[in-house]
Amino acid sequence: MKTETFVRSMKVVALSATALISASAASQGAPDADESAQGDVSVTIYNSNLALVQDVRQIDIANGRSRVEFPDVSASIRPQTLSFYAANTTIIEQNFDFDLLTPTKLMEKAIGQTVTLLRTNPATGVETRERATVLSTAGGVVVRIGNRIEVLRDDGLPVRVIFDRVPPNLRARPTLSVNIDSSRAGSRPVSLRYLSGGLGWAADYVALYNEAGGTIDMQGWVTLTNNTGTTFHRANTLLVAGNPNRGGARGFGSSRGQITPGTESTDRERLGDFYLYPIDGRTTIANAQTKQVSFLDVQGVPARKVYERQVNWLTNDSNPVNVTSAIAFSSSRDQGLGEALPAGTVRFYQRDSQGTPQFIGENSIGHTPMGSELTLATGDAFDITVQAEVEDRRRITTDEWEKSVRYRVIEDGEVVRQVETEYPKRYYRTVMRYKITNAKNEPVEVELTQAGLNRYWWAWDYRIVSEDIVGEQMNFDRRKWVVPVPAEGERTIRVTFDTRY
Repeated sequence: MKTETFVRSMKVVALSATALISASAASQGAPDADESAQGDVSVTIYNSNLALVQDVRQIDIANGRSRVEFPDVSASIRPQTLSFYAANTTIIEQNFDFDLLTPTKLMEKAIGQTVTLLRTNPATGVETRERATVLSTAGGVVVRIGNRIEVLRDDGLPVRVIFDRVPPNLRARPTLSVNIDSSRAGSRPVSLRYLSGGLGWAADYVALYNEAGGTIDMQGWVTLTNNTGTTFHRANTLLVAGNPNRGGARGFGSSRGQITPGTESTDRERLGDFYLYPIDGRTTIANAQTKQVSFLDVQGVPARKVYERQVNWLTNDSNPVNVTSAIAFSSSRDQGLGEALPAGTVRFYQRDSQGTPQFIGENSIGHTPMGSELTLATGDAFDITVQAEVEDRRRITTDEWEKSVRYRVIEDGEVVRQVETEYPKRYYRTVMRYKITNAKNEPVEVELTQAGLNRYWWAWDYRIVSEDIVGEQMNFDRRKWVVPVPAEGERTIRVTFDTRY
């Protein structure tokens, strides 16, 4: 109970201190919310929660050594990346004051100091004042009033804390201070350039799928988020699609889907190996704000629904497994979106019988070149299942194994054979049965993939002895079959594998 009381009492003190903080900030000459000390601001924002801020301000600089303060820089500034330039001026030292003026900080800085407690009797409205020394703020506020120790608690009596002054090391706004040496006095442009965290963006895509027409309408939005603690006023904003190396390990997101990278070049402006997405006009990027700007709007792009299931290794499913439903489309210039796609999330919608768009699933993509083929999973199909079963598995002899071989290694007209026996060879013949059911009132095609064929280095040699449908070898580990399944029906196919495991 005591812990709960302490926490609640701290909230009372913090709230009651807010008015004083506002008054103190005003006494220091802090601007209103719509005012800013920033100058001509340009912000370049990367996908990886990183931004380059360039701020040109007109500053009056004294001759010789002086200290210049720059409020309204990002609270997430990386001070070691700062670049400062002013004509006839050299920089001696820089400091970044990020200890911001908040009720909690104000109380913490008051430890050992004397404050005034103002209590109001809710029945009579009479105010009483007492001087108190702040002893601790750990888990609650402990004060000494005369000869007694008291914990400020929420007992229903309104309490305000009045501070004599604001500690000099607390700032109402993030402030950069620079000690400089100037060879002349006068007003001149001062350029600040620094990297900051807390600013990032991602692409969000809204795709309306028309199953009957076999098309999608897609809109692309840049979703920009500012968590720097600072508002950037009327900034010239440029977005960069790419992941600049920042000295750490590189990571890439994954999606439940397949993307075949394209080879088409887009007309969009590039910076090195990154694409640029400028925001038209100047815009204010408010702190704790999410802003969206459209960059893609395309209708009638050819698309198709794909049902797929991947079976791992030659094993049994204990129960039928619902297939994955996906939507396939292209980002190519011809019959596609015609755009390189920044990393983000694609959300798919489809109209119901009343014509109302309904959400059917989403998937993420990485930075995708123009001309790519995308197959993005949207969820599991309710009516279509696949059950993979081992119908038969038995040991076969070496002679039977040799009968299924389909190649010879020939060098200079002679058959070359090299055998290195490290353990006894064992061969198996496995018949896999794949049963596919379709409860829809229309026929479907299911893309069935058998994966896990490339088990280990000593088991690379496997053969497809027979298959009911001719498959496509995707790579050494996977083989795919496109299986037609009738409406309200089922289809079973069998594939025979010879393996060394």
